[in-house]
Amino acid sequence: MSARQSRGKLALIIVLIVALVLAAWGILRRHYHFVRLASETQESSYPRVQLISPQPGPTHRTLDLPANISAWYQAPIYAQVSGYVKMWYKDIGAAVHAGDLLAEIETPGLDAQFGAAKANLDVALARYKLAQITARRWKALQGTQAVSQQEVDVQAANAEAQQAQVEAARHDMERYAALEGFKKIVAPFDGVVTARLADVGDYVNAGGGDVSSRGSATELFSVADVHAMRVFVPVPQDYADIITPKLTATLKVPQFQGREFQARYLATAAAFNQNTRTVNTELMVDNPRGELWPDSYATVHFEAPGDPDILILPVGALIFRAEGLQVAMVDGSNRVHLVSVTVGTLLGKSVQIIEGLKVTDKVINNPSAGLLDGDEVRIVPGTRGYNIPAGPPPEKTGAADKGTHDDVRAMPEDNSPSPEAGARQ
Repeated sequence: MSARQSRGKLALIIVLIVALVLAAWGILRRHYHFVRLASETQESSYPRVQLISPQPGPTHRTLDLPANISAWYQAPIYAQVSGYVKMWYKDIGAAVHAGDLLAEIETPGLDAQFGAAKANLDVALARYKLAQITARRWKALQGTQAVSQQEVDVQAANAEAQQAQVEAARHDMERYAALEGFKKIVAPFDGVVTARLADVGDYVNAGGGDVSSRGSATELFSVADVHAMRVFVPVPQDYADIITPKLTATLKVPQFQGREFQARYLATAAAFNQNTRTVNTELMVDNPRGELWPDSYATVHFEAPGDPDILILPVGALIFRAEGLQVAMVDGSNRVHLVSVTVGTLLGKSVQIIEGLKVTDKVINNPSAGLLDGDEVRIVPGTRGYNIPAGPPPEKTGAADKGTHDDVRAMPEDNSPSPEAGARQ
């Protein structure tokens, strides 16, 4: 065999060996990727969950509720006589005292009736005097043959009847005299005129106020006592236990940004509204400078003691199913166990857990609707700023300055519990 043939055989053998090695390497690599893909697929089939722990309840509870501010006293003033407004003397915003004249009403019809009532009283008095004289004369002839006893009794009864007519006429005159007093509209108490709906020349109806062109009636004036204000707050049923005579609150109104007014308990309805499940609670706030106005909107901030012995969880950790309220816990083998719980007071984003949990339990936060008892899950860390506190950024090291550090924004090392998040991990 020549040297050329030997070298050709050697090259062929080398090529065959390289081809076999490449084929084996390709097969092994494909097998490796297949196994890895199968493993990753199997791993991805397990739900990813984040765990939280039940936390002690807050030592105090806070509650912000909308409220309406009303005057201490507020009186709409209507006319009690019919006539025309002669003059008004107090405009809106005027400070008045009890008895101050607000307006006068001209009542020519009432004046005529009052004069007629006085005249009727005079006529009744004259008839009564005549009946008394006649009765005395007949009484003097009693027992003689000139008059009978029947006639004497008739004259005495006639005198008594005329006396009753005098009393009726006097009461009628006093009624018109009282109506004459209503010609002057006066303030019922110290306060501020909040509305004036009458003008000079307007016709007003007795007991109906100002009659408009459409025939509707409104008050002539409205006067409010604003030395103190009443604050009406609808308190939800879950927080009704905070309502006691010692209850205090702070009041905020939009027109005074950054200011707070101290309010204190005054009364409560002691019954819930069946439509809103709230109880109307009345507070009072002093208003010596008249800064608060009637019918204002306000926000009332309550603070009440809490119960740290009762555990709390975020509302999102609860599962609502036919079996009732449940939470999903994870054991040491990463298996899910659904546990029924009894909830207490709703505390905004969290809720009290009366029964069913211990402080050492690990609960799945925001479990999916398809999670079943016994499912295997994978635990992942929390997210900074979402369910763990956003602590200070980590200090940079030399490696980090060179761009070789790991990105830990999605999986921070600080897994300390957050009080606001119910000790989410």
